[in-house]
Amino acid sequence: MSNPNYNDLFTTAVECRSKDMADNVTKNNVLLSRLSQKDKIKEIDGGTKILEELEYGLGDVIWYSGYDTITYTPKQLFTAAEYPLKMCAVPVAITGEEMLKNAGSQRMIDLFEKRLNNAEKAMSNQMAMALYGDGTENDGKSIGGLKLLVADTPTTGTVGNINRATTGNEFWRNQAVTDTLTKENIRTKMNDLYLKCSRGVDKPDLIVADDKLYTMFEDSLTDLQRFTNPAVADGGIVSLKFKGADVLFDGGQGGACPADHMYFLNTNYLYLRPHKDRNMRAIEGNRLAINQDALYKLIGWAGNLTMSNAALQGVLVNNAE
Repeated sequence: MSNPNYNDLFTTAVECRSKDMADNVTKNNVLLSRLSQKDKIKEIDGGTKILEELEYGLGDVIWYSGYDTITYTPKQLFTAAEYPLKMCAVPVAITGEEMLKNAGSQRMIDLFEKRLNNAEKAMSNQMAMALYGDGTENDGKSIGGLKLLVADTPTTGTVGNINRATTGNEFWRNQAVTDTLTKENIRTKMNDLYLKCSRGVDKPDLIVADDKLYTMFEDSLTDLQRFTNPAVADGGIVSLKFKGADVLFDGGQGGACPADHMYFLNTNYLYLRPHKDRNMRAIEGNRLAINQDALYKLIGWAGNLTMSNAALQGVLVNNAE
């Protein structure tokens, strides 16, 4: 090779940069940012599936007096949702020709920086889209996002290997409200869904909308009701409030939230589960092309978005005409 130090420079540049890549991606995505803030990005260390234990039953409470018989009937109180491991990677590469033209360590580092910046953007855009998908994208190789976990029609489909259509699995159905929305009725419909997603102190803490429904909600407010969350705003994200929940738009250029959708999320029960060895990190080893004068490095991610309570999640869908 033309530069004996090239391999070390290439490897070092990718390894050092990939350590910060997860944070850079998180900061550019509304849902990822909230999961990160609440420490809901939990790495796994192996296994063929990602399991989320679920408590869905309650034991019997028996009222009695004196010598009444207290009977016990065994019940299944716990189960688990299982999610497949999904993988993606973005390659960083340089050709022998580029290596010759960028001789000198400083020039090479500049070139790597540009390639790694591009890799971050690619990974950020891909994760932003995947978090709202239903898992069928890319021939079923994408993660299962909100369109799967918090479905428009929650009485159908299988999530975490639990069939939502089966009698007895009603606990695994999210809340959904579909209507023709206007700025005059949107807050009423939001309130209906908010109450459906509330259980005691468990309430939605994050509401994410596309541009249309976010604008509709904002237009419905008076100036005195335009509450914002300074902590969120400091992160560069514009926020409003609804009953204590942050209302954010994940739209604009390249926005990923599905059109005419507003998600009511309780992020206490949502997790991003990356594998510890593939959490936007450089995959070990350089890859030298057999029939090309080029060297590759892969920055990989593996894991899935998981949920441990469906009934406290909701989606408001605009039946646009």
